[in-house]
Amino acid sequence: MHSRFQSAFAQLAENLQPALAPILADTHFPALLTAEQIAALKAATDLDDDALAFALLPLAAACARADISHFNVGAIARGVSGTWYFGGNMEFTGTTMQQTVHAEQSAISHAWLRGEKALSAITVNYTPCGHCRQFMNELNSGLELRINLPGRAPHTLADYLPDAFGPKDLDIKTLLMDEQERGYALSGDALTQAAITAANKSHAPYSNAPSGVALECRDGTIFTGSYAENAAFNPTLPPLQGALNLLSLNGYDYPDIQRAILAERADAPLIQWDATAATLKALGCQNIDRVLLA
Repeated sequence: MHSRFQSAFAQLAENLQPALAPILADTHFPALLTAEQIAALKAATDLDDDALAFALLPLAAACARADISHFNVGAIARGVSGTWYFGGNMEFTGTTMQQTVHAEQSAISHAWLRGEKALSAITVNYTPCGHCRQFMNELNSGLELRINLPGRAPHTLADYLPDAFGPKDLDIKTLLMDEQERGYALSGDALTQAAITAANKSHAPYSNAPSGVALECRDGTIFTGSYAENAAFNPTLPPLQGALNLLSLNGYDYPDIQRAILAERADAPLIQWDATAATLKALGCQNIDRVLLA
């Protein structure tokens, strides 16, 4: 079991611990639970979906990297496929505050980058801030997304974001988590191709500036992140944050990164290169390249 889970695991209900222990045994547990695993946990605990998600929140919060605030927020995005995806807030010492990833963004991008097609609900241990409510409004689940908070009845995003402004106000038809493929040809080595593939999946309807990042760890594992824009612009999630989020959720640390590649258009109205390189260098990665999409 990864050391980050040990304290939270010890606080779980006694009937939940033995059912979870084999799942968490892998140091690189991918911070998700399949539909089959969820069914087994429900059978072992007699908990329904909502109660089980609340019971698992301490593990999601343990995934947080709150090096600045020391305030761990955990979220669980529940996919329509039946898979549940953990997320935690991420802060990066030595970078700007704008590089921060909120827990809801972490869980949602985790699900999206794993290929989930839509979400049915998200469970969070603290009330979503306005930034996250706006980010969630970009999803194809729209304002009907159910939000579960401890000690409160379930509400929809519409309840938390009244009179909402979102992609539909700008006549955007393809929403976050809808399938997208931009058609940029693959080239170069495996890491370069992974970055281009991530860029092809970008949700960038406002700038038309797709981008993707691929990170290679010392053991050869590759994590990718795709750019995810937002109608309100500021809640947009850069591709590097998506890749770092997956890397961290899978139990890797920043010193494990040995090489990084950003794929983006040279003529795009928004350029990721400077922020990507600066953040990676702050995290200790110096081997950073860029491939231009054409």
